[in-house]
Amino acid sequence: MKFEKRAPQLRLKLEGWRSRVVLGLATLGFLVLAGRAVYLQGMNQQFLQAKGEARYGRVVEMPASRGPVLDRNGQMLALSTPVESICVTPDDWEADDAAVKRLAAALGMDAGEIRQKIANKDRQFVFLKRQIAPEQAAKVMALHVPGVFLQREYRRFYPAGEVMAHVVGFTGIDDNGQEGIELAQQKRLAGVAGSRKVIKDRKGNIVEDVASLRVPRDGEAVTLAIDQRLQFLAHRELRNAVAANGARAGSIVILDAKTGEVMALVNMPDYNPNNRANVTGKQTRNRSVTDLFEPGSTLKPFTVAAALDSGLVKPDTLIQTAPGSMAIGGWTISDSHPFGVLSVAQVIQKSSNVGTAKIQLSMTAERMGTLYRELGFGAVPATGFPGEAKGLLRPWTQWRPIEQATMSYGHGISVSLLQVARAYTVFTNEGQLLPLALLKREARPIGKPLFTKDTTREIVRMMEMAVSPGGTAPRAAVPGYRVGGKTGTAHKAEAGGYAEHKYVSSFVGFAPVSNPRFIVAVMIDEPSGTKYYGGDIGAPVFSTVMGAALRMMSVPPDAPGIPGAPGTINAQARDTRGEG
Repeated sequence: MKFEKRAPQLRLKLEGWRSRVVLGLATLGFLVLAGRAVYLQGMNQQFLQAKGEARYGRVVEMPASRGPVLDRNGQMLALSTPVESICVTPDDWEADDAAVKRLAAALGMDAGEIRQKIANKDRQFVFLKRQIAPEQAAKVMALHVPGVFLQREYRRFYPAGEVMAHVVGFTGIDDNGQEGIELAQQKRLAGVAGSRKVIKDRKGNIVEDVASLRVPRDGEAVTLAIDQRLQFLAHRELRNAVAANGARAGSIVILDAKTGEVMALVNMPDYNPNNRANVTGKQTRNRSVTDLFEPGSTLKPFTVAAALDSGLVKPDTLIQTAPGSMAIGGWTISDSHPFGVLSVAQVIQKSSNVGTAKIQLSMTAERMGTLYRELGFGAVPATGFPGEAKGLLRPWTQWRPIEQATMSYGHGISVSLLQVARAYTVFTNEGQLLPLALLKREARPIGKPLFTKDTTREIVRMMEMAVSPGGTAPRAAVPGYRVGGKTGTAHKAEAGGYAEHKYVSSFVGFAPVSNPRFIVAVMIDEPSGTKYYGGDIGAPVFSTVMGAALRMMSVPPDAPGIPGAPGTINAQARDTRGEG
């Protein structure tokens, strides 16, 4: 290289060592850059991918479809339908005031509410509005607001509405069970949600499915023991009865007399689980399971059965009930009518409080206290239904004589209607108490023997007399069928005593007597008319429900065309009973 001909200002002359230093530094710089590139692109690739995924990658939940609820015949009682929810990723949110106002108008929300929802940038996503109609969701997405996306969810629908409300219950906005079977079977119905990893662009749109992290597992179907046809029947008749008697509330339970399965369970007031905007706690309460009442004379058959089993009395043993009252420790027990001398069978037929109390006092308190426990009183029925009440049954060691006497006819003890209905399975299974089931059973359960077969047959005969002319409940009769049952009438407990003019009227019975198919328990709370006895209020409801149920299931009549036979009397005949 020759510089001699250039101007002196352009002449560049470096020392040899300095040029080598510059060349060395330049070479070192290139080597560092190359090494860094190799490190980042080759040795530390995962780090870069993680950074990229943190910025654009998202884990999206894949909700599982909730399992359906079916009746015993496969009829759909609850099902899930897909719906859309509008969500926002705060990190991706880009919207000016005009866009926010358009979004608010499409969602029917306030613009300030939207801004408040996305204010927390620490959250991966927030719901703007959940479970909206597809048309509305499409309108929102057409705005193309960055960061706004759709999330698939499921909404529960109940085809039978208020008829099944107290059994099936309902779910909340997150599809979790809140009441009834929806709550009791939450684990089986819910399933397990899945998830997938996706890549989103800066506008929040999913541009690539990266991987499926977990496949969703849909919930299982739950089949109830309930027969929807019986449920509709019981619901209709209960609604009519509560309205006709101006009552505060009411319940009906229908059991399969041979398996203990709950075939129908209805309450009033009711509600529509598909529209719970103005539903109150009073409407959602499953009264037949959670509410307690004094069962009154519906417990008398158990007292007499215990005495028969103990050999203390026989069906024809005579008991003096005159003058229609008896004093115990300063308290008086009375019948509504004086009956004089009655046989044990007539004590049940006429529903004599005095007669039952005398039979009770011939036994020890321990015998009745133990029997009541064995019948399931004072313990939850163990059906798994939420909120099951166990009732109130004080230890027999604390009973005073007056309490022992009054408990013989269902006062001083509190039970649920479901407990009473279950206790009556001893009379339809030759003395064996059956466990209850809300879910459909595949086999007949093993019962717990409490009474002998002979005792059971005698008690059934007495309860059949109660439904016959001269008994307390001829209005419970079902033409063509032999019916057994017992009335119950009790003052309502209130403020540490008993309300003078408030009653609970009930009737529990079964049919056909020759081979029981159903147990029907009816409870009407505070009828407001002039009549309040179980024979006037509960018995007619029982007759209508039982008769329709037997015909619906094509159960052969066991008293067809026999004039004057039990079950063929005029259902409107007046009774001559002394107690309801």
